[in-house]
Amino acid sequence: MLLDHGTWIIAADGARAMIMRNDGTPAKPKFTLLRRYEQVNPATREQGTDRPGRTNDAGTHRSAMEEVDWHQLAEDRFVHGLVDELAGAFNRHEFAALVIVAPPAALGEMRKALPDQLRGHVISEINKDLTHLKVHELQEAITKQLSD
Repeated sequence: MLLDHGTWIIAADGARAMIMRNDGTPAKPKFTLLRRYEQVNPATREQGTDRPGRTNDAGTHRSAMEEVDWHQLAEDRFVHGLVDELAGAFNRHEFAALVIVAPPAALGEMRKALPDQLRGHVISEINKDLTHLKVHELQEAITKQLSD
């Protein structure tokens, strides 16, 4: 698969993201960084200090409530914010095709959050965490992945 000029590429996980555009040709892509996002998201144990709550049944039983995973909630909110940003850019006609690169959990959350109008313009999904790479390294990795 070749990336047309103007195709947007998002490489994201639950805490970092880069939105890039192919300013090159399909045969010779050249990624330009448009936006970079990063959030600080400490582990759940550092975000919540209370023990899980307890509930009483109709009788004498007491049960612990499931503990909230604050870390995962923050990651999900981050991903939904990215999707909102992409949907806005798409509605402003800033791009016509999108490639998503994300690890499984973030990719699944993005799939759930993508509006139908944008979902039809996702030309490829790459199930990998590449957010630690620099733009030129991402360009090489994504181009290689799409050509395999």
